Amino acid sequence: MQAPPPFLVLDQVTDPHNVGAILRSAAAFGARALVMTKRNSPPLSGTLAKSASGGLEHIPIIHVTNLVRALEMIGNAGYDRIGLEGSGEFGLEDETGTRPIALVLGAEDTGMRRLTREVCDRICNLSTGGPLKSLNVSNASAVALHTVQHLRRRS
Repeated sequence: MQAPPPFLVLDQVTDPHNVGAILRSAAAFGARALVMTKRNSPPLSGTLAKSASGGLEHIPIIHVTNLVRALEMIGNAGYDRIGLEGSGEFGLEDETGTRPIALVLGAEDTGMRRLTREVCDRICNLSTGGPLKSLNVSNASAVALHTVQHLRRRS
């Protein structure tokens, strides 16, 4: 049986262009929902809506007060919480694709906060092969969603 679509979880990603682009990728790759904090998130209008190019209409957005508690609930629902960082010990492409996944992405400049990182089941990287080990958060979400989609098709 194929795993359900992934959740995307944003830890204080504040740039409306990035969040809009993430929503567009989430819609393109069929993500289940986007989870982000009520505070330290951009408004769902203006620049974000324009950058999302229709993604706002297709992806449920869940605003939470406490991201760590939300991630604990997601884990209790059977999802693997995969944090994405350039320094991650594992490659996202090495996941099995059989369990539900919540992809956790951190802020543009500081990455995931410590407690968010600690509640993740694993920290993975996106194998880039080039001299840079990290991508812009919106680009990373698109690559990660494509990778998860590929893993789900293989399983």
